Amino acid sequence: MKISADFTVVPDDFAKAAAPEYRTGGVPVISFPFYIDEVSPDAQYLHWTLTDPDSIPVCGFEWIHWTVANLPIDALMFDFNDSHALAIPPDFSRQMASMIPEAVQGRNSSASKFVGRENDPAVTMRYNGPQPPDKDHDYYLHVYATKNPLPGLNQGFWMNELLHKLREAGETPDQAGIFLTGRA
Repeated sequence: MKISADFTVVPDDFAKAAAPEYRTGGVPVISFPFYIDEVSPDAQYLHWTLTDPDSIPVCGFEWIHWTVANLPIDALMFDFNDSHALAIPPDFSRQMASMIPEAVQGRNSSASKFVGRENDPAVTMRYNGPQPPDKDHDYYLHVYATKNPLPGLNQGFWMNELLHKLREAGETPDQAGIFLTGRA
């Protein structure tokens, strides 16, 4: 599997400099587009995490920005004439529930009781764009592909639950990742 994007620095619309109309509660909520190529032919479902390892010195833990599970590959639009057969479009996080209701999104770090944000699912259970407070941060998008859906994951799952279900799946997931920079 290969993960790619048309950028190495997350564009402003999806990050800290997003316009007010691209924010909810001050948080950028329009997810960025990316591509998933060369997926194992046996794979039927996609799952991913977007985290910020550079947040550890700032807040004491790796910030979770977005988690997705049980996205059926065949629910995505395929264009076999395109060099990127699997494309995750911009703003997918907000549109996913109506487009692909069987796929679920987990909680991000905004849902933590230690952060003190309101419990708005539009912020706590969807994409939260990069907003590094101190310097540019590197964000890690890690995508997994499995033959079967991961059982027991519902809207609002926690990232550790996703990782446990991947480990318990009885298969070795196809996987890859990419680092993208978020500007301070």
